[in-house]
Amino acid sequence: MNIIRHNFQIKAIDQHQISHLFLYADSELRKQNSARIIVDKKPGVPCRVSLEDANIGEEVILFSYQHHNVSSPYKASGPIYVRKNQKNIRLKPNEIPFMLTHRLLSVRGYNDDGIMMNAITVHGIKLLEVIQDFFDNLEIKYLHIHNANPGCYNCHIDRIH
Repeated sequence: MNIIRHNFQIKAIDQHQISHLFLYADSELRKQNSARIIVDKKPGVPCRVSLEDANIGEEVILFSYQHHNVSSPYKASGPIYVRKNQKNIRLKPNEIPFMLTHRLLSVRGYNDDGIMMNAITVHGIKLLEVIQDFFDNLEIKYLHIHNANPGCYNCHIDRIH
């Protein structure tokens, strides 16, 4: 049984940052190094707005997203998927979406200066335990969760009081 020692909040990316992408023609998306894709397997295409796996037949946009916009050597961007017409998920404190529980994840902990303090690869079913262990270190202020094999960013986790 996992005990909550540190409260946390998982945050998806804001739908308003990306909703305009679905208005572009495929040729315009290609100019922006992005692509419209119709999902052909589930699970396999995790949406970073809804924090759910897209359904077969759903339209998604694949694009590069700057997920760690900090003034540090760890500034980073990478490919992510978003589903069409999705609303931001509003998770409760300490809630972990199913999308994260069935993947091999890379958990990365950062300090206030955007410097990575710790990182580990873990099966998603153990994510709660890892979050608690990372936040035992008071220098770690937030976490980023990535899919371990492809390395794609999933979500941001804040420590909350």
